[in-house]
Amino acid sequence: MKSTVDLDLSLRPVVALADEYPAGFVDSAHSHERIQLLYASSGVMSVVTDHTSFVIPPQRAVWIPSQVRHEVSCRGPVSLRTLYIDPKYERDDPDCHIVEVGGLLKALILEVTTFDTDYDVEGREGQIVRLLISELLASPKVPYAAPMPSDPRLIRVCREIIENPSDQRDIDKWANLAGMSRRSFTRAFKRETGMGVAIWRQQVRLLEALSLMSTGSNVTKAAMDVGYDSASAFCAMFQRAFGVSPSKYEF
Repeated sequence: MKSTVDLDLSLRPVVALADEYPAGFVDSAHSHERIQLLYASSGVMSVVTDHTSFVIPPQRAVWIPSQVRHEVSCRGPVSLRTLYIDPKYERDDPDCHIVEVGGLLKALILEVTTFDTDYDVEGREGQIVRLLISELLASPKVPYAAPMPSDPRLIRVCREIIENPSDQRDIDKWANLAGMSRRSFTRAFKRETGMGVAIWRQQVRLLEALSLMSTGSNVTKAAMDVGYDSASAFCAMFQRAFGVSPSKYEF
């Protein structure tokens, strides 16, 4: 992401940056002294922390608390808007989470990215920033994420699935990649993520499909791209996971 080395982030409650990144760009694991909100006004990002993996389409943003290490990848070209927020505004939940970005919140984020870093906190800019913070703190969290294990052997498997959700390898092959027996692998995976490998991969596939559909892919193509054999099987799983069919999901 864009370097903040020349910015004094302590001067204002929120400092915002806008930048463009090409497909395939990866910002390796790092952390910030401030809360970071990542919002792609166009394009899809994936964010991986030590505990969770997210896929973030344009209708959502990810709230990253201060000091939390994270890696960001751009699936395609991304127009990124980044907010660096005073840590005094940390939410009660110390973990990263997805927030919905409705029309008002989107407008506020885009407006704040036009401000100089020494904007007037008592004037119009300061009022807009205070409204932005209020909206962010009131925004609902979206439970679309896949928990990450801590065992490096399991992380290796999870990263392979995240990078290619359509990968059809079975449990024996995943266990082999982890260098573990099938029994040890399945037990460890469930212990560390709270779910079996198949369910975890299903979650990743659904999140990836959501991101694809949010950027214009039709249901059938999204289903095939993430590894489903048919659109009908994908639609049935989508309905069970989100309570509505893909055609009725509000992007």
